[in-house]
Amino acid sequence: MKLFNGVAVPRDQVPLLSLEALRQKAIEAPKRGQRISALFGTPAGEQIELVLVLADDSAGALEAARAKVIGESFPSMTPECPEAHLFEREIAEQWGVKPEGHPWFKPVRFHASWRGRDAWSRPPRVHPQCGVTDFYRVEGEEVHEVAVGPVHAGVIEPGHFRFQCHGEEVFHLEISLGYQHRGLEAALIGGPNKRSIHYAETLAGDTTVGHASAYCQNLEALAGARAASRGQALRAIALELERLANHTGDLGALAGDVGFLPTAAYCGRLRGDFLNLTALLCGSRFGRGTVRPGGAGFDLEPERAAQAADQLESAFRDVENAVGLLWSTPSVGARFEETGRVSAEVARELGMVGMAARASGLERDVRKTHPWGMYRFAHIPISTSASGDVYARAYVRWLEIQRSVAFVRQQLRELPKGPIRAPCGAPRPGLFCVSLIEGWRGEICHTTITDDQGRFASYKIVDPSFHNWAGLQMALRDQQISDFPLCNKSFNLSYCGHDL
Repeated sequence: MKLFNGVAVPRDQVPLLSLEALRQKAIEAPKRGQRISALFGTPAGEQIELVLVLADDSAGALEAARAKVIGESFPSMTPECPEAHLFEREIAEQWGVKPEGHPWFKPVRFHASWRGRDAWSRPPRVHPQCGVTDFYRVEGEEVHEVAVGPVHAGVIEPGHFRFQCHGEEVFHLEISLGYQHRGLEAALIGGPNKRSIHYAETLAGDTTVGHASAYCQNLEALAGARAASRGQALRAIALELERLANHTGDLGALAGDVGFLPTAAYCGRLRGDFLNLTALLCGSRFGRGTVRPGGAGFDLEPERAAQAADQLESAFRDVENAVGLLWSTPSVGARFEETGRVSAEVARELGMVGMAARASGLERDVRKTHPWGMYRFAHIPISTSASGDVYARAYVRWLEIQRSVAFVRQQLRELPKGPIRAPCGAPRPGLFCVSLIEGWRGEICHTTITDDQGRFASYKIVDPSFHNWAGLQMALRDQQISDFPLCNKSFNLSYCGHDL
């Protein structure tokens, strides 16, 4: 079924296919120029139903289909469609149905299956111990294994990295996460309620505006409401300020990883300037309370809009100077170039999204291909690079900083008149909706199905990190293990966004 970003349709109109037909649709998607935005399980009586959401960027459309799992297994799509690999492992963990033929089957978040006693009339499964699993091993003379984490030095979220090395050369990196699993998808079931928007804002703290935007867009579509134009503009401003703060901070951190202190010191401070700009809008440096159903939670009167514009220009001038030092310093270029390269072919096979995909030459930007809100009227060019290395991921950030500043500048100058929020009622029963938002890391996908009372029967979240952790693993192939911190920061993926 063809559908569009942020538009609700009757759930019964989503085609019910055979498992084999659904599998073929996923396998053939890359040949048709489509990619997997979401693949998940949901209860259907005593059975599990698989739901597939494909994105067609060239057509600006989505396609959805579903299929019932008969028994306790289904044929794996991964051998022919690698981008399905993590989705299938997640389905198996959440619902206890195994993808037969999956090449590397293991837990994703190490939580007990949701098919518990109450819902399924069977004993609950044993809760696995987080991080205890089989890891890939390379055997051979002088081959050694290096295990890092989950506890790291400094203030950083938990995650386990296991390297198979020969000397300093990395043959293989395996990443094991799940240490921050909070059960947010399960907590959203039965909503919406007073907590739901706060769950959305805390899915990944550095992407507060992005996830809240996806949640509210879904809620508005399910309720048959439309957000106020002024509220849409304020949302877009906050979303781009979130991008500016994180891209600026990342460029500083990349400079720090190669010991280039001028840019590291300046960008660390300038990230704070963009966070303070967000606080000027709503009182929260991370954008809490900015995005609300029907529009925005806070208005921006002319005086503060003028103040925000002045602060934006001042911060951008400083960022321009600080980041310019990176491109003019040969020692920085020598460390960035040819480090952690991910080719366009590999990025496409893994289903990578966002800035990391664009740095490998893929034109994947939801703001352009599946526009919503103000992005339907003020287009931002897609920033890409071809080399797929640390340099490309850094330079794409710089291109996006410039274009986000231009966008925010325009929005502050041309804020629509009128209220910041429109009425948004309760979700209507029996609907299906997919919302895509281009967060600063990449595509955020929220898929919602309502039951016969209009409550959330299923709420599926795909953070861009879910698509991109495998890309970081591939970036370390044939690299020096000392390059890992630099490669890791060049992706800067979210642990909690993955773990949910």
